[in-house]
Amino acid sequence: MPNDTRRGFLGLVAGGCVLAAAPARALDQNGAVALIHRAVDEVYAVINSGRPAAQMLRDFEGIFARHADVDAMARSALGPVARQIGGAQFAEFKAAMQGYIARKYGKRFREFIGGRIEVGAARPLKSFWAVTSTAYLRGQNPMAVEWHVSDRSGRPRFFNIIIEGVNMLASEREEIAAMLARRRGDVAALTADLRQAG
Repeated sequence: MPNDTRRGFLGLVAGGCVLAAAPARALDQNGAVALIHRAVDEVYAVINSGRPAAQMLRDFEGIFARHADVDAMARSALGPVARQIGGAQFAEFKAAMQGYIARKYGKRFREFIGGRIEVGAARPLKSFWAVTSTAYLRGQNPMAVEWHVSDRSGRPRFFNIIIEGVNMLASEREEIAAMLARRRGDVAALTADLRQAG
C-alpha cells in the first residue's frame, strides 16, 4: 500500500498521533486496549454516520482532542522551539495543529468506508503499553498496526502508531519541522498557515 494511503488511514483512525513518548504508570493492559477500542469505535461511527462532511471534520477533531495528547504532540513537533516561545503563543499553535491534523486526515474518510480494525492484546514496552491490531481496508492486504499508549497526561492516550514499519511519530514530526523551517522558524506564521491548511 502506498505510504500516503497508510498515513491517511492511520491519521483518520487516530485523529493524528501524539509525537512524544510518555510512561504508563497506573495504566494497565486492559486500560490500554480499551482506549484503542474506544478511539476506533468513535471514528467508524463518524465515518458511517452519513453526516455532512463539515460536521464529520468537527467530529474527527473532537475524537483527536479526547484520545490524543495534543500538548505532547505540539511540543514534540516544535522541538526545542516549544521551550523558547511564550505560553500564549504555544497555546495558539497547539489549537491550530489540532484542527490541522483533524482536517488533513478527516477529509480522506471516504477511502475508509467499509474498513475495520481488529484490536488485539497489549504488552508492556519500555515505559508504556503497545497494543496490537490488524487493519482491513477494502481491496487492500491486512496491515499490522501497533499503538503506543500511556497515561502521563492524567488519563490513557495514544502517542504513536507503527504500521508496517512506518513510524507515524517520526513522519509527522518531520513534516511539521519542515513546515517551520520553510517559514524560517516563525511560529506565528506557521500557526496562521496551519489554521488554513489540511
